[in-house]
Amino acid sequence: MTIIIKNKETLLIDEFKFKCSVGKKGFTRNKKEGDLKTPAGIFELGKIYYRPDRIEKPLSKLQTTTIKKNMGWCDDPKSKYYNKLIKIKKNFKINHEKLYRKDNKYDIFILIKHNYKKVIKNQGSAIFLHLTKNYLPTKGCVALSKKDFLILIKLINKKTKIKIT
Repeated sequence: MTIIIKNKETLLIDEFKFKCSVGKKGFTRNKKEGDLKTPAGIFELGKIYYRPDRIEKPLSKLQTTTIKKNMGWCDDPKSKYYNKLIKIKKNFKINHEKLYRKDNKYDIFILIKHNYKKVIKNQGSAIFLHLTKNYLPTKGCVALSKKDFLILIKLINKKTKIKIT
C-alpha cells in the first residue's frame, strides 16, 4: 500500500482522497535544511508519536510512542543528533523542533523517513505527516486534518510507503 501525495493539496490512499498541505515552496528532489520544500521521492514511514493527554492511543499497525514534555527532533546540521529524536535538557544548545507543543500540530504525527537511515547533514530533517486545522503551507512536512489522519492510520501498516511527486 502506498500513500500518494499527488499535488500540493491532495493525498490519496486506497479509495480515499484527502485534502492536505505541503511545503510552502512545493516539492524538491534536492532537499536542503530550511528550504520550505517537501522532499520528493518514495519513503518508508516511521513510528506514530502521540500526546496521550490530547489523543487516545491510536489504533494502527504501526508502532506508537507517547510524546513527553522533554522530547524534540534535532534539526541542527552541526549536531551528531541531526534528524534524530532527542531529549531536551535545560540550557539545551542544539537547534530542534519541540514535539510537545502548545498548538495541536504534533498531537499525533508519523515520521517520514527522509534522510533518516544514512543521515546527510543539511539534507532535511523532521519531515513528518502531522495535523493541520487550516491547510496553510508547512515548512516541508505533509499535513492533514485530524479526522483524515485518524482514518489514514487505520489503513496503513509497516510496509506502507509514501510517494511524494
